[in-house]
Amino acid sequence: MGKPVSHHCVLTDHQKLLCVCGDQLLLVSVKQQHTGRERVQSELEPYILKGVLRVSALLDLVLLFHLEAADCRRPAFDFERGGLLHGLTRQCATGLHAMGCVFSLPEDRRDAAERAPTSRETSFIEKMKKTGKNIIVFYGSQTGTAEEFSNRLSKDAQRYGMKGMAADPEEYDMGELSRLSEINNSLAIFCMATYGEGDPTDNAQDFYDWLQENDDEDLTGLNYTVFSLGNKTYEHYNAMGKYVDKRLEELGAKRIFDLGLGDDDGNLEEDFVSWREQFWPAVCEHFGVEALGDESSIRQYELKEFTDINMNKVFTGEIGRLKSFEVQKPPFDSKNPFMAPVTVNRRLNKAGDRHLMHLELDITGSKIRYESGDHVAVFPTNDSALVNKLGQVLGVDLDLVISLNNLDEESNKKHPFPCPTTYRTALTHYLDISHPPRTNVLYELAQYASDPKDQENMRKMASSSPEGKALYQSWVLESCRNILAILEDMPSLKPPIDHLCELLPRLQARYYSIASSSKVHPNSIHICAVVVEYQTKTGRVNKGVATNWLKNKLVTDNGHKATVPMYIRKSQFRLPFKASNPVIMIGPGTGIAPFMGFIQERGWLKEQGKDVGETVLYYGCRHKMEDYLYQEELEEAEQKVVITQLNVAFSRDQEHKVYVQHLLKNNKENLWKLIHLENAHIYVCGDARNMAKDVQTALHEIAEELGDMTRTQATDYIKKLMTKGRYSQDVWS
Repeated sequence: MGKPVSHHCVLTDHQKLLCVCGDQLLLVSVKQQHTGRERVQSELEPYILKGVLRVSALLDLVLLFHLEAADCRRPAFDFERGGLLHGLTRQCATGLHAMGCVFSLPEDRRDAAERAPTSRETSFIEKMKKTGKNIIVFYGSQTGTAEEFSNRLSKDAQRYGMKGMAADPEEYDMGELSRLSEINNSLAIFCMATYGEGDPTDNAQDFYDWLQENDDEDLTGLNYTVFSLGNKTYEHYNAMGKYVDKRLEELGAKRIFDLGLGDDDGNLEEDFVSWREQFWPAVCEHFGVEALGDESSIRQYELKEFTDINMNKVFTGEIGRLKSFEVQKPPFDSKNPFMAPVTVNRRLNKAGDRHLMHLELDITGSKIRYESGDHVAVFPTNDSALVNKLGQVLGVDLDLVISLNNLDEESNKKHPFPCPTTYRTALTHYLDISHPPRTNVLYELAQYASDPKDQENMRKMASSSPEGKALYQSWVLESCRNILAILEDMPSLKPPIDHLCELLPRLQARYYSIASSSKVHPNSIHICAVVVEYQTKTGRVNKGVATNWLKNKLVTDNGHKATVPMYIRKSQFRLPFKASNPVIMIGPGTGIAPFMGFIQERGWLKEQGKDVGETVLYYGCRHKMEDYLYQEELEEAEQKVVITQLNVAFSRDQEHKVYVQHLLKNNKENLWKLIHLENAHIYVCGDARNMAKDVQTALHEIAEELGDMTRTQATDYIKKLMTKGRYSQDVWS
């Protein structure tokens, strides 16, 4: 290359890598790569600042890299080696550093990097040797279920004369897997959830990349098994678990038990219990050990009560740092949410029993950036009436300050939730008390039932016997009994509240597709949601935790501004890079949310004088006069020709139900022209179980008919659109 040219790279707030390379300025748009499909390449756009920088010979610079975390929430630095930016692959970072590149970040992200803890033990091998453990259970978890399953498996090990530990792959050096054979009778278990469209969870992204990049890794001597968590309504069912299972075998590891496939669309708990009950006998046979026959409860945490404590040191709902809700410091993420004031909370539907709502959150001064198609995560709290009833049924003082401390002093997880805190705070902010409890909770609590019949039924429901499964399905799941309902309907069951708090899963953040564009609303995030409320078979009324909590977030509550703890989760659901590409948006009900952002953005681009392609919307609701969401905004956008085609299906305004897929078929010629000849991008948002599948079927049929294809060819055609990033889905089940 001749004489080295000076380079300087800055990661901007909008996922752009700004590179000054000699006299040339390069702006790199960084897109998170997709797993299980063609990897999305970074786009390189050269900009030459004529008159500002003297232009010498053009430098051909090809940056072959990717950003592993699109929102770069956890930047990590190594200043001695030139400041390698977290997210660059090792090979690429080394290459860029050799060229003289210096990396820097916006100030708030640099602060986060410098605050990051550096002393944590990253060697799981040394930790296992130190604590005498021989089984490690890694989890890839987005909503907490895989983490919960891994904790259950690590506790199980004790019943078979072994010692296990649950581990977050993000916290350890996964390159040490090849050393696990140094420990006798060792085994690595992987509980891997699949997230989005076949992607790894956030905490398993680095592990996934390590598996992909290290073809020469030799894992001979590693014993492993995988339990995978997925949902059959999604196309890439259990993709992450299947990949890990296959890849470990390719690298020489030995599978000692078959891959388990859990389906959250069916009964994930039953799938896990059935797999687990066959798995442990196989482990015993493999290692030549026998079960100890110890079926007693195994506690993981011990209770400490405080009678005299400075209340400034007590957690009151914070997710990470103490007092972080009062003293806010950017950057804001899943461990440090921003307390966004609610500026608008209005009902969207004109009539009907349901409550559909539009909220606006103020992010002024937070340095939070978002793009159309991203998700906003909110941390809800449980209904105080439910919490108070639990306290009454258990006969405890909910305002007692306590701490649950891990009995394993070497564990990275010191407490099941932030401690010290009160039982009231734990049950309000930290624990899931609304969902039906899993079978392990029933099994562990059975010992506290004074009626032998109750004990027997609880243990039966936790077994894999057909009778037990049927009882759990009918009495717990189909009857939607949460922990309070179970305690009320089993009066003999009186568990200690600390053990109950140890067993209940964490209350998770809820994700909503953002219904605004940052180009139009840079300081505001809009949410569109429907309030969940239904009657159960037992006659109780169950309420959705987050939607009822949001509904009650009035703009001013007794003179105080209502706030919502939130952060942004980046998405792959993006408008095309070229504004001139047509877009086809399909989203009935609250599936309209991201398209409100898309429409706002296309309108803004048009105002900037950009060439904007056709913007086609297929929307559906029940009744035009009842729940036609954002009717005024959509009709105004149509009048301004921001929306070039507005197609609305009112499913119940006529005798025969009409849905969005019927409208697609009615407009098949125009749709096919946009897709096949004009490079249109298709977006689908809403229900995964029915709507998304029906839309895909309709598009298969259109491709078959107008593209003169067989069904197989039509299916492949649509799959290729997905691979190329021209068919995107933001769906839920």
